[in-house]
Amino acid sequence: MHISSLLSEKGSSVVTITADATVAEAVDELEKHRIGAIVVSGDGTHIDGILSERDVVRALGHIGAELLDRPVRTIMTAVVVTASPDDEVDSLMATMTDHRVRHVPIVTDGTLRGIVSIGDVVKSRIGELEKDRKELVEYINAR
Repeated sequence: MHISSLLSEKGSSVVTITADATVAEAVDELEKHRIGAIVVSGDGTHIDGILSERDVVRALGHIGAELLDRPVRTIMTAVVVTASPDDEVDSLMATMTDHRVRHVPIVTDGTLRGIVSIGDVVKSRIGELEKDRKELVEYINAR
């Protein structure tokens, strides 16, 4: 299955924030949208970085509450692991595991097309396994 299939099921909407926004604003967006990561982008289409809940928690441990007043750029991950809609989901799973990331923006020709989380991948995989199980049960019952 291609990543484009995942995006067609879940949608291609991506929540973004600018690098100049405060960490507090980013946290508000994460909570408001009930997401674990937010893409940092000045124009909503090109990726400047990504900020995850994990990034915030680790920085809070080092910096403390004053972190919330700092700009997102100070703690975002600037080198972002991305994938293409034409990539296979199995390849995406390997990428997530190898790079220890839970959110991967999907990009075509440098333009943001969506984002896939580990939860999206797991949900898709469970759906595939359930379909396979149903087909096997039907095959066995037909004999």
